[in-house]
Amino acid sequence: MTIKDIARECGVGISTVSRVLNNRPDVSEDVRQRVLAAVEAKGYIPNNSARDLVKSRSDAIGVVVRGTGNLFFSAMIKTISAEIDRCGYDMVLRFLDAGEDEVKAGAILEREKKLRGLLFLGGRFNYTPGEMSLIGVPYVCCSYTNSFGSLRETDFSSVSIDDFETARQAVNTLINAGHKRIAAFFDDCEDHSISELRFGGYKAALREHSIAYDENLVVQTGGFEMEDGYTGMKELLSRPCSFTAAFVESDMMAIAAIKALNDSGLSVPDDCSVIAIDGLDLSRYVTPTLTTMVQPCEEIGLESVRILLSMMQDGSVTEHIRPVATLRAGASVKNILS
Repeated sequence: MTIKDIARECGVGISTVSRVLNNRPDVSEDVRQRVLAAVEAKGYIPNNSARDLVKSRSDAIGVVVRGTGNLFFSAMIKTISAEIDRCGYDMVLRFLDAGEDEVKAGAILEREKKLRGLLFLGGRFNYTPGEMSLIGVPYVCCSYTNSFGSLRETDFSSVSIDDFETARQAVNTLINAGHKRIAAFFDDCEDHSISELRFGGYKAALREHSIAYDENLVVQTGGFEMEDGYTGMKELLSRPCSFTAAFVESDMMAIAAIKALNDSGLSVPDDCSVIAIDGLDLSRYVTPTLTTMVQPCEEIGLESVRILLSMMQDGSVTEHIRPVATLRAGASVKNILS
């Protein structure tokens, strides 16, 4: 049984059946009841792809996730999916590798699925107006913002922690525990993205406490995967420099860095304290429990959906929300003041 069969059964066009199925008002009550009765009698289950063919716009919201191995997005996707469903929309999910172009992928998805709006989970921090002109529906940058791009704040919406400030607070936690020789691990310190912001926060914390910056203590890992954290720590241990603590820009990398320290015969936190940013559930169950700045995933996801729906439904102005990350004290940081 297809939508064509229902249309034939009722003596109406396919587009009329589609309007009834989508609860559109531009159908007479008599026709609506005939179509609904036929749907009930035949046990017809609407096919979203078929429905989209006769609609100028679907009831779908696209979610483009950049970084297939990023566990940070898992809990957020669950929250976003539930909220989109609660609000009566469908979610179309597209995963991309870290190096893929999320804007182009979003534009293609918009046209293929006739989307009402887009959420980008993870992306570049340096969009231009020309690039974003490819997107013809409202969109929200979820978990990041356009810090290095040329978009005006009125051109887009975003929900993200302040990466610079969160990194500064993380490093201050180490300094307040008595650490001055603090190593740091970043994907790329000049990537015009999250690493550059967190690198800036690291250096700002050192300046505030008159601690000299030592480039030998900074490792650029070339990626965010666990392997990158492991090899990065191994590289640091091979350098002729001493350190008592490490700031790692993500929980995943920090977990691997702790293993590298253990494999090298060193103890966390006795030989090296470790702090990170993200707050993954996984980091609660490593030994020792990771001390980390927790991103409020649920809040970020819910706020992103709220803003997008407001833009879709009311043409509301853009918004930029900065939820606050909070310190979750684990057992990976040692106070060496006493």
